[in-house]
Amino acid sequence: MHILLIKTSSLGDVIHTLPALTDVQQQVPHLQCDWVVEEHFAEIPRWHPVVRQVIPVALRKWRKQPWQTGSSGTWHQFIQQLTQQQYDRVIDAQGLLKSAFLTYFARGQRCGFDYRSAREALASLVYQQRYPIPKNQHAVTRLRQLFAAILNYPLPQTPPDYGIIPYFQSQSLITTTAPTLIFLHGTTWVTKHWPDDYWVGLAKRAVAAGYQIRLPWGNSHEYARAQRIAAIHRQVSLIPKGDLQNLASELLQAQAVIGVDTGLAHLAAALAVPTLTLYGATQPARTGTYGSQQRHLQAHFPCAPCLKKKCIYRGSVTVFPACYQDLSVDKVWEALQELLSN
Repeated sequence: MHILLIKTSSLGDVIHTLPALTDVQQQVPHLQCDWVVEEHFAEIPRWHPVVRQVIPVALRKWRKQPWQTGSSGTWHQFIQQLTQQQYDRVIDAQGLLKSAFLTYFARGQRCGFDYRSAREALASLVYQQRYPIPKNQHAVTRLRQLFAAILNYPLPQTPPDYGIIPYFQSQSLITTTAPTLIFLHGTTWVTKHWPDDYWVGLAKRAVAAGYQIRLPWGNSHEYARAQRIAAIHRQVSLIPKGDLQNLASELLQAQAVIGVDTGLAHLAAALAVPTLTLYGATQPARTGTYGSQQRHLQAHFPCAPCLKKKCIYRGSVTVFPACYQDLSVDKVWEALQELLSN
């Protein structure tokens, strides 16, 4: 069987799809999978053994430059690559209008969530086969159920297996280092950021306990924050900017990861690295880190989780975002010790 999977973004969403692919690999003999994904995340599908070909797409960039995309032949080349293969199933695992748009062009039976299950209901109109998958459960579970329904096998009752650790073992990218913690301090929403002073305080605790600390960064703001944290001690250092494989290799060296609600926390979960993830404005129930050795620390605050990109709390607080007043350095350090001891 040869399937086409369409799951373009974001980083966490792409990673959440991997356990369903592992299920398929175990349940459907001789399966091959091609995957349409945003070019920034094209590395990830290549780590999974069932993926034969990755078809990069750049919808985010193309929407900003529609004329240039059309006149340069970029869109035509993409469509040629998308349509050169006849597939047994074309699976839209995203359920959005943008993913349904791409699904429409592919050759094969188009499958996806039904009207009530899709994240954007109108996307379901594109599919020839639609499946009801309850929304009130984690994304990993929903995708495993969707694939089982489409490809007609019993849903495995085993824990999710992201299927990518063997790739790093085969590349000899797992080595032993000094006790190391990685702080995932960068994220997109302002309301997801744990206060900078808290990161500094946590770094001081960790250094005093004998840990080295590594800090990734992806833009100028994250670089500046990482520099402020690293200034406390020589045992705190920045991870050179690189690709996702380099970051994954760094994560695999860590005794634990502490992070906010960000895509790299999902990557740590997929690699089974003990991870403590902090949630303030958001919550982990449906899209949190998922898998073994994962711990969530949710802020308990009058308006949390608000699911908003801007903090609207107007009461008296000592930190920003306000909800992180409940997640102090002491509380996070205590939770980290519990995670490490287990």
